[in-house]
Amino acid sequence: MRSVPARARVYVVCVALAGGLCAAPAPGTDPSWPAVLLLAALFAGCEQLSRCHFVGRRVPRGLGTFFPVLLAGVFLLPPSAAALVALPGALLARVDRHPRWLRRLWRAAQLALAAWASAWVYGALGGPAAGAAPDFPYVLWPAGAAVLAFSGVLTVLDGGILVTAERLPARTAWRGLFLRILAPVTVHGLAGLMMAVLWASPYGPPAALLVLLPMGVSCWVFAQYHRERAAHQATIRALVQAVDIKDRYTRGHSERVGRASVMIARELGLDDERVEVLRFAGILHDVGKLGVPTRLLRKDGPLTPDERRIIELHPEYGHEMVRGIGFLGEARAAILHHHERIDGSGYPYGLTGPQIPQCARVVAVADAFDAMTSTRSYRRARPVEAAVAELSRCAGAQFDPEMVGALARALERHGWHPEVTADEVTADVPDQGGNVPAGTAPAAPAVSRSAAR
Repeated sequence: MRSVPARARVYVVCVALAGGLCAAPAPGTDPSWPAVLLLAALFAGCEQLSRCHFVGRRVPRGLGTFFPVLLAGVFLLPPSAAALVALPGALLARVDRHPRWLRRLWRAAQLALAAWASAWVYGALGGPAAGAAPDFPYVLWPAGAAVLAFSGVLTVLDGGILVTAERLPARTAWRGLFLRILAPVTVHGLAGLMMAVLWASPYGPPAALLVLLPMGVSCWVFAQYHRERAAHQATIRALVQAVDIKDRYTRGHSERVGRASVMIARELGLDDERVEVLRFAGILHDVGKLGVPTRLLRKDGPLTPDERRIIELHPEYGHEMVRGIGFLGEARAAILHHHERIDGSGYPYGLTGPQIPQCARVVAVADAFDAMTSTRSYRRARPVEAAVAELSRCAGAQFDPEMVGALARALERHGWHPEVTADEVTADVPDQGGNVPAGTAPAAPAVSRSAAR
């Protein structure tokens, strides 16, 4: 939403109008104002705490909202009153990006609609009347359906904003979104149900507040995990920038290899965790160049056999450099083996076929693709179609045919839009790194250097 398109603004206004209608108390109904005001104040306070510096603001998109109080309102109040609980917290929440008023309006309307829909489902399926104590285990069915409704509304609305504001294709905007939202909402829903049970018990609201303590601690732990992860990512970024400075022609290359690796991984149907690992593997695949003398990386002319052997050590250097970064997982294997070839002629260990880790086979194809589609001082970039044809020609000998096919399908579906191009590079030396297929470079020095990598 950095620059919000007109259609996205219209979409947000329409959702806001719908949310306002849902939050309006129906004539002749008792919105239970004391409970509404107390829950709304609790929700607003939890929203502020979840975004304070102590708790940590680096959490995944969409998971920063503290849902237990909101879902407790779903189980305790009529639909319109449950929608009212969300408004103060969302409208007063901290927003770091512009336009702030539109983002606050969007979040308030989204949560109001989700709360109203889930409260309506809860009541329609036999949930206890407003203020009544939930009856276990019979309440689990309507409560579970309410959680599904809450997640479903958030999914539909989030997908819509991705289509209208972020311009994502409709066929991909909702892919996997429901499951990513359902997991945290389910956990928060259980906590909200516990709050509702204690709220309606003889002990009243003070007992219900006890549920917030373990939930608050768990959120703090969760935030610390993501803060540590952010620190690791900052370390990775620093390493990549160091490589870009040392080997100037690769500026932006690592990011593009990471992007292409993600495209292949998603086409293969890998889970989100492995996709993230492959992104890191692509970004860090050449980090071992920090251990290679700069004079060799920038040498203007053919490499000697001894110089070639030195450059061929960079995968092992890179593997050693990232050994201590625990969350990288199999990305370390990709860094070590991304120059292996299916026919066993690669390095550092001459692995063949399935002996080469899958992640390394993915990065090898992504590396070669970006090397061919980037402009270098000694040649212009190849068109995407020509690069894919060359990868297909080398499939089975140099590259894994499955990975080549996955990249071809992903490019056909999504296209290739590199954000950083080698045209920005000021170096005037030939390619010193990358998995360029054998025979693709136009001059002898480039051929020798491609072989060395």
